[in-house]
Amino acid sequence: MKIFYLHQHFVAPSGTSGGRSYEFGRRLVARGHRVTLITGAFEHSGLSTSGRRSIMNVDGIEVRVLGVPYRQRMSPLRRLQAFAGFMLAACRESLRIERPDVVFATSTPLTIAIPGMWAARWHRCPFVFEVRDLWPAAPIELGVLRNPLLIGLARWLERAAYRRATAVVALSPGMKEGIEATGVPATKVTVIPNASDVELFRVDPEVGRAFRAHHSELGQRPWVVYAGAFGRVNGVEWGVRLAARVAELDPAVAFIFCGAGSERAFTEALACELGLLGRTVFFHEPIPRVELPRLLSAATILCSFAQNLPVMRTNSANKFFDAFAAGKPVVINYRGWQAELLERTGAGLVLDQDDVPGSAMRLVAALHDPAWLERAAEASAQLGDTEFNRDRLADQLEEVLRRAVEGHLPSARVPAAIGPPWQAP
Repeated sequence: MKIFYLHQHFVAPSGTSGGRSYEFGRRLVARGHRVTLITGAFEHSGLSTSGRRSIMNVDGIEVRVLGVPYRQRMSPLRRLQAFAGFMLAACRESLRIERPDVVFATSTPLTIAIPGMWAARWHRCPFVFEVRDLWPAAPIELGVLRNPLLIGLARWLERAAYRRATAVVALSPGMKEGIEATGVPATKVTVIPNASDVELFRVDPEVGRAFRAHHSELGQRPWVVYAGAFGRVNGVEWGVRLAARVAELDPAVAFIFCGAGSERAFTEALACELGLLGRTVFFHEPIPRVELPRLLSAATILCSFAQNLPVMRTNSANKFFDAFAAGKPVVINYRGWQAELLERTGAGLVLDQDDVPGSAMRLVAALHDPAWLERAAEASAQLGDTEFNRDRLADQLEEVLRRAVEGHLPSARVPAAIGPPWQAP
């Protein structure tokens, strides 16, 4: 197949954000498909751009970078301008490509659906839409999108994208339910969650020990690591408040927060205000994805945080699956399908966001229980090897695209022989 892939925030291996499009793209290329991908000038992409349109080859993927910058520190208005600018540029660029067999557009932002629908109509081919976050539900609940006119337009665009798409890919069962609630038939939606890149993150324990040796200021104390974005949706400041309570119970526990984003400065200032910075709480600049396995290997427990909002129960955070790939216990502070998965498998802890003292006690108890740590690590690695293995999920995506090209809707069910519990028939 000739696949036209649209993703405004594509990240190469040298980038410092999630690599879903890269990992799926290179696997599709390895299976004999031709992938042409259009992206913007995302600050964490790891791509060398001059701010102008450029074309490059990234492990067999033809990547066309449009000169539309995007930074996580942008104001809401500036972000909307970046979304609109990329939308128009992508529509123009779609006229320059060879006719594809299928157009595959992945959000966020929701505006990516417009060049996706445009290209599919221009080239007279099927359109497959991937939903990474429920927009506009997420920005509305966060209070970022308040203008009634913009909300109305966003909801119209959401429904138009679902209606025009031959198939829709959702990243979680909750997202699938949200999509179906707009009137989309269940047979049109397939759940393909974020994945675990075992071949990247499952490294020899010596790699982690070497990383610790280079950070002797932290010693051999337990490491609780958060490696991800510092956005409003992440609510990482809760992790700092958790660290404050943990320090009262066991001052040897170190919290390492690695990443960047609009809330990084506030979170770091909070740690300083609580007297934790440089004592039990440490901040690290974003690490390229190809180097991240060293930090994850050195960690005792990995974390994923999110705001306490209903829409966040549907999320499919990369860092959650990176923990499975690294074979590390994972701690989260939100409910939803990921919490149910951890409680069912024992691969980590689900902490109560409204009970910081109780959460601190549970976390310290886990850190001092070698048997639990070993069991949780084994369960985490098992999930990475099976249910969320990237190769396995790439097979499912390839099948969705192939069926779209063949003119068939994707099945709402995965065969029982390979279907995970969260996607049961």
